[in-house]
Amino acid sequence: MSEIRFDERVVLVTGGGRGLGAAYARAFADRGASVVVHDAGVAADGSGFDPSIADTVAAELGAKAAACHENLSSEEGCRRTIEFTLEQFGRLDVVVHNAGLLIWEELDVAAKGWDLMRRVNVDATFHVTRFAFPIMKAQRYGRFVFTTSGRAMSAERTRPGLAAYATGKMAHFALMAVTAAEGRPHGILANAISPAAATRMLRRRVEPGELDPEQVAPGVVYLGSECCTSSGTVLEAAGGEFSVARWTSSADVDFGRMPVEPEVLAERWTEIEEGIQA
Repeated sequence: MSEIRFDERVVLVTGGGRGLGAAYARAFADRGASVVVHDAGVAADGSGFDPSIADTVAAELGAKAAACHENLSSEEGCRRTIEFTLEQFGRLDVVVHNAGLLIWEELDVAAKGWDLMRRVNVDATFHVTRFAFPIMKAQRYGRFVFTTSGRAMSAERTRPGLAAYATGKMAHFALMAVTAAEGRPHGILANAISPAAATRMLRRRVEPGELDPEQVAPGVVYLGSECCTSSGTVLEAAGGEFSVARWTSSADVDFGRMPVEPEVLAERWTEIEEGIQA
């Protein structure tokens, strides 16, 4: 297979100044892309502003990179991020939705962080996508890479305190699915990465070389490339291991057209859950 390249392509990486985002930005730049490193440089709780976070990575990448400091917690900030990309490079080929916040709050506690996390993890993803979509539609080409999480996909894998975060990550999944459906006729593909990496969001210590963001980046580069022909797919990536996550349904248990009593469902729940045919 020929080398995956992004010469003449423009890539926007939101939250590109640290952790996974910075690893993605470097990986795309290494393969010839012009990269917009977006990062408002906020603290872990969403407060503050530090332009040096994006500036440092953009400077490292050189003349084909530009730093964008817009705060995505507002619709206008999302619009300006897309406008900035066009002003700098004249087109937009790949959007990597990496920016996000994680504030731990359990359900029975006043959700002080809910509104902010909704604006950044849900609203911003929607607005950036809708502002970028017509540009890609006019080009007849585009790639979106959303960010979901295994912590949002099942009760077994989640943790207490992740209600707002998990809701946002499932919003990424839903937007990915709709964008994939609407985009394919126009040459626009949309997929999602479900990463695990040693970033400031991780609560446990890791060994050197364990869960490096650079181990996830190849998956994002592939999903953002012309080589990728899948759309509507979730790629899980952690520590150099990759897999595709899929929703599954059990086989139908047919009760006929007449409504059944809930007691019947209770009696035959194991059959329904496991798809056992009578």
